[in-house]
Amino acid sequence: MSNAEETGRACTAADWAARDAQRRALPLHLVHAWIWQPHDVPVAQDLDTQKHWALRMLREAEEELRGRHPELTVSTERISDTAAEVLLGQAEHAQMLVLGSSGHGSIAGFLLGSLGQRVLARANSPVVMVRAKARSAAKQDGGEVVVGLDDLGDSAAPLLEFAFDAAATRRTVLRAVHAPSLPPLYGYGLVVGQLASNTGQAEKALSEALKPWREKYPQVPVAHTVGLARPSGVVLRAAAQAGLVVVGRRVHRPALGMRIGPVAHAVLHHAAAPVAVVPHD
Repeated sequence: MSNAEETGRACTAADWAARDAQRRALPLHLVHAWIWQPHDVPVAQDLDTQKHWALRMLREAEEELRGRHPELTVSTERISDTAAEVLLGQAEHAQMLVLGSSGHGSIAGFLLGSLGQRVLARANSPVVMVRAKARSAAKQDGGEVVVGLDDLGDSAAPLLEFAFDAAATRRTVLRAVHAPSLPPLYGYGLVVGQLASNTGQAEKALSEALKPWREKYPQVPVAHTVGLARPSGVVLRAAAQAGLVVVGRRVHRPALGMRIGPVAHAVLHHAAAPVAVVPHD
């Protein structure tokens, strides 16, 4: 990847993070990971040139964001360590971590490299992925906040809290999307009956799960979608014009590797909007 490509990706993510931090009255911290290459390993560029470029990128990003958001508190830090370890360390005490990602097409969403996959799978705080060629700021900030819910039990609480708070700060609609698991179906009549029954049960369960959050955020307009189909497809259809999509990632044991779950994986690869991945039990 060229310096220009990386700069463009980082600036898009930084601009999204700055707008969100301003809405929430939070400080913004820009971080660049830097690690010296061993002298016996050939590198494409002179190390002094790389160091100068890294410092310049941080400085220019800070200056640009201060110019656009003069009331925003912006700080920068260059840390000597691998990118994954730096980002995971920052996620320990941040309300959210914002990363840029390369798109791989005008329709497809994110191209997740090993760095993004590793951070998403291990971060303890929500991680927001922002496409390099993202929608306009107006579409991102004004569109619905769509949250995909698989389990409507206690594990849904972190997702709903993040999504309702995001909708409140954006003053926009929250759309809750639920695709319940279907039992095996046998015969046409049974299919029709079970579909109707499952739809009614799912809508009732979703309404109950949303009730305490509606009471906590009475200013947030709420819509909901129940789809008896593949969960990732239901979420992606609802998120076609979204400003932000919120999905969950179950906290796995390290032995299970870099899994983020099928729904989160599909949404990250195909959603056009920024995607927030929220860890939960």
